[in-house]
Formats: sequence, structure tokens, C-alpha cells
Amino acid sequence: MNNYETVFILTPVLSDAQMKEAVDKFKSLLTDNGAEIVNEENWGLRKLAYPIDKKSTGFYAFLEFNADPFVVAKLEVNFRRDERVIRFLTVKQDKFALEYAEKRRNNRGGKRHEAQANRQTTDRSSSKANVEKQEVESKETND
Repeated sequence: MNNYETVFILTPVLSDAQMKEAVDKFKSLLTDNGAEIVNEENWGLRKLAYPIDKKSTGFYAFLEFNADPFVVAKLEVNFRRDERVIRFLTVKQDKFALEYAEKRRNNRGGKRHEAQANRQTTDRSSSKANVEKQEVESKETND
């Protein structure tokens, strides 16, 4: 079994329930054919880089799974048949992409999360420094 990831864009005219139903359809197609879904992300309604079928937005969905190659062929045939799918891309992960995907899964926040964590620690340390500075100033004024 190989590791794959697929991103597909659904038409923006769908309601949230219809969008979730379409994603569940493709997930069940994978699991029914023996694939193991490793990660699922809903990226939501996003602006497209260029208009597709006169649509400028679409619902993005991301699936990461382990499967045999014939399962990917079945999945792509179903993507082509389903009129709700605007575009799709399925990629076989090599060992480096697999390592990166695991890191990304474990560290959901990415650079923003790291920057926010660093900001919080620097805020705490600067607030401690301010408190100490105020204490020193108050001692100096009292003396």
C-alpha cells in the first residue's frame, strides 16, 4: 500500500450539508475499497487563483490515505463523474513528503502557532521584567 494525498475543490453553490455529504461519499469510497484514511482536513470556502466554470470560489477538501493504486484510479473516476467536483489532484507521497505530512499533522498551527507561542513567552518575560523594574523604581523613590 502506498501513501497518497488528494485535494479536491467542490462547487461553491453547495450548502454545508451537501459539501459534507460529498466529502463523506469519497471517504466511504476509499474505505470500502480497503484504503485507510490517515488525515482529513476541511479547508472551507476559499478564493480560486483563476475562475473555473465562471466560479471564483470553491470548497476545498484534503484527504491523506494509504491505499493500493487501483483505489486511486477508482477515486479519480468518481471525481470525474461527480459534477460537484470542479478540480482534483492526487499525489503519491515519497518518504520526504510523508515525513513533512506527519510534522504538519502533529504541529497543526504551523508558523503562526509557533510565532504566537513565542510572542506569549516574550510577553510573559517582558511583563516580569516590567514588574521587577517597577519594584526597583519604587524602592528607589522610597529611599
